[in-house]
Amino acid sequence: MTNKKSDSKLRSMFKIYYIFGMEEKNMKKKILALSMATVLAMSMFTGCGSSAENKGSKDTLVLGGIGPITGEAAIYGQAVKNGAQLAVDEINANGGVNGMKLKFTFQDDECDSEKTVNAYNKVKDSGAKVIIGATTSGCSIAVSEKTHEDKMFQLTPSGSAVDCVKYDNVFRVCFNNPNQGVASAQYISKNKIGQKIAIIYDSSDVYSTGIYEEFISEAKGQNLEVVTEQAFTKDTNTDFSVQIQKIQESGADLVFLPIYYQQAAKILSQADKAGLKVKYFGCDGLDGLINQLDTDVALANGVMLLTPFAPDAKDDKTQAFVSAYKEKYNNETPVQFAADAYDAVYAVKAALEEAGVDDGTISISDLCDKLTSAMTKIEVEGVTGNITWSADGEPTKEPKGMVIEDGSYKALD
Repeated sequence: MTNKKSDSKLRSMFKIYYIFGMEEKNMKKKILALSMATVLAMSMFTGCGSSAENKGSKDTLVLGGIGPITGEAAIYGQAVKNGAQLAVDEINANGGVNGMKLKFTFQDDECDSEKTVNAYNKVKDSGAKVIIGATTSGCSIAVSEKTHEDKMFQLTPSGSAVDCVKYDNVFRVCFNNPNQGVASAQYISKNKIGQKIAIIYDSSDVYSTGIYEEFISEAKGQNLEVVTEQAFTKDTNTDFSVQIQKIQESGADLVFLPIYYQQAAKILSQADKAGLKVKYFGCDGLDGLINQLDTDVALANGVMLLTPFAPDAKDDKTQAFVSAYKEKYNNETPVQFAADAYDAVYAVKAALEEAGVDDGTISISDLCDKLTSAMTKIEVEGVTGNITWSADGEPTKEPKGMVIEDGSYKALD
């Protein structure tokens, strides 16, 4: 039996437990309600894919560009930015695309494969639904991982490594590295530019090694004798005295340089001081050599390169592009990277027209599907040639041979 005092105490305890239980239940309800409200609020700012699914406006479509505008490769990124912006301005001045105006936003990636992902996120957050980029191969590959994940259409003007277009949503304007190696060997042989070939390449760079390997393979079938192969890396790219000495000893009459213009400028300067007298031939990575040499530009006289763009070409399209570019950018002559980016924007325009896209609020994934399908159906009469694309993202167009004379590019063909 329990007494009244005990009953009263027991009832008090039950009351406390009950009140506490009710308070706890109410608290859980409040927390649950708050959580649901938070999730609902967050969903208003994120869509299919991410916040990248910015709806934008019906009459404006945003293109995002990525490339280095600071650092050693800045000349490439700035050229891509300039060329793309010129094309966007021209298209808008002529009425836009299917009733839409194009907007171009660009982010610096400093030619860094980690920073390029940050650059991609920034252009994506600013509303971009198409990527024109990245500019360099390593960065293009890094960005393609993100565009593939987000299902966003990507067209790199100048990413030439094979893996730049390994995903279905990615295309390119420039030649890939293997094609440049093969075409260079064929061009040298066909035009009898050299017979005994020395090669200096960057074994730490995907662009350089890709071209080098295919050149070596093709040279055998073109009756070219490769007499010496000299490598360097990004950590040993300032002193080329050993490579130059080996070339002098080899009896080479032509040095093939599947490298970038910064290292080529050092090689030309050091080779001149060493008294090396040979011909030089390179690929699109040498674009920028004239500016790099500056007051020593005479060292570049006679240097040949294979590229799809020659600023001195006499056709109306090239002349109009060069004239407009110089007028807009302080009389600067456009390099191939600018021409590639210019053609890239016009390719997007042609694909938008082919797909009938006329609403800037289209989802990123739907736009990607439409553009990916349209790319294999269009032909662009560009300043880098008449271009068509296959489903693997590769362009078809003809390369042009150029030679540097008195600080300017001249067509070899």
